[in-house]
Amino acid sequence: MDKPQGWTSHDVVGRMRRLAGTRKVGHAGTLDPMATGVLVVGVNRATRLLTYIVGTSKTYTATIRLGQSTITDDSEGEVTAETSAAAVSPDAIQAAVAELTGPISQIPSSVSAIKVKGERAYNRVRAGEDVVLPARPVTVHSFDVADIRRENGGVVQDVDVTVKCSSGTYIRALARDLGTALGVGGHLTVLRRTQVGPYTLDQASTLEELAQDLRLLGIDEAARALFRVRELSAAEALDLSHGRRIGAGTAAEPADSSSEELNQRPVAAFGPDGVLIALLEERGSEAKPALVFAPGESGS
Repeated sequence: MDKPQGWTSHDVVGRMRRLAGTRKVGHAGTLDPMATGVLVVGVNRATRLLTYIVGTSKTYTATIRLGQSTITDDSEGEVTAETSAAAVSPDAIQAAVAELTGPISQIPSSVSAIKVKGERAYNRVRAGEDVVLPARPVTVHSFDVADIRRENGGVVQDVDVTVKCSSGTYIRALARDLGTALGVGGHLTVLRRTQVGPYTLDQASTLEELAQDLRLLGIDEAARALFRVRELSAAEALDLSHGRRIGAGTAAEPADSSSEELNQRPVAAFGPDGVLIALLEERGSEAKPALVFAPGESGS
């Protein structure tokens, strides 16, 4: 889905339940209400794939405003500090961006959905608590500056960027940390997710489009893009459909996924008719079914 601005991910799931006529709908990878872009939604048996999508890399386009800090690290929170960014040079911005690229230790925004002693961090902040979350390791695969614009007479600078990062990376925190590194503060003003794992905006539909035509990506096509793929003989497909183990085999990799991510996932096994039969975990000379998708089961 191409999530609209102002909607929570939960709002989108609720709308999809009505459009698809089923309660069995879930999503992989929450987007903040201010963000737009790719939100992967599973319907019926495809919800069983979502757990493998959550941990995939994500790509975003964003605008970072230098010269202002906010309580939420984005434009939805009140401004807490202002420092002129007029003296910040493009070279300084590029150097600070480079320092935030690669494996880094990142402190998530205090208004994130991370739970602290059983309660969401943002609820504790709204209740007046000072919340500082522990740093966590993340990887920023690429952090590219597309444009730099001076606004408000040059007092603030808006930096358009494209970020590809590991799951769990907060783009709001990158905006905050870029501003901190430059000594002027910073926050996120625009965020659009353009890719989740192998799924891109080109495949996404808006809520309005889905209301007119409920176009769903079939589970077979979705699995072929996400996992290594093993083609089965008829006998192997029959054994797996009944939960029995089969011998180890060779799996082909999809075109646009990193080997590191793929190796952390099971293998998608397809019958001779191209139907997804199961997800496999290979152990030595055998392959064990981790999830079995019975051919002919109802749903998408």
